[in-house]
Amino acid sequence: MADILNVLKSRRSCRSFDGRTVEEEKLNAILEAGTYAPTGMGRQSPIMVAVQDKETIAKLSKMNAAIMGTDGDPFYGAATVIIVLADKNMPTYLYDGSLVMGNLMNAAEALGVNSCWIHRAKEEFESEEGKAMLKAWGIEGDYEGIGHCVLGYGEKIPAKPRKEDYIYRV
Repeated sequence: MADILNVLKSRRSCRSFDGRTVEEEKLNAILEAGTYAPTGMGRQSPIMVAVQDKETIAKLSKMNAAIMGTDGDPFYGAATVIIVLADKNMPTYLYDGSLVMGNLMNAAEALGVNSCWIHRAKEEFESEEGKAMLKAWGIEGDYEGIGHCVLGYGEKIPAKPRKEDYIYRV
């Protein structure tokens, strides 16, 4: 239990990746952890798309940056991106997908891999370009983008002190 708590306490978002790709064995373990995230009534509404193809990542980065109104790389140079989408027909889809994202990031930390949650997947995959990408990947259904879990190796920053009024007991 102490190891789990240490992982949860030490995980931080990485915003400066060195471009190294996550090894297949570690990526598979991280993805498997995502499949074990709790979901409403066990319905497993989310799906994950693991991307390590440089051209696809560059395209996703450009789409994401355009939504944000910038031309920088919102993926911070990460060479691995896991897109989490969830079936909008399930009432808990947003929470289900968020829990998958949490599992991915915590599993990555446990394996020595840095991560960061990047938003704007919703807008990306609502666009015609995003819908075309899903179709090309063989993904059909009414999915909403929940987030991108960018993975790799890079700068790790220390935790900020926890705020004093974080917990209330009644």
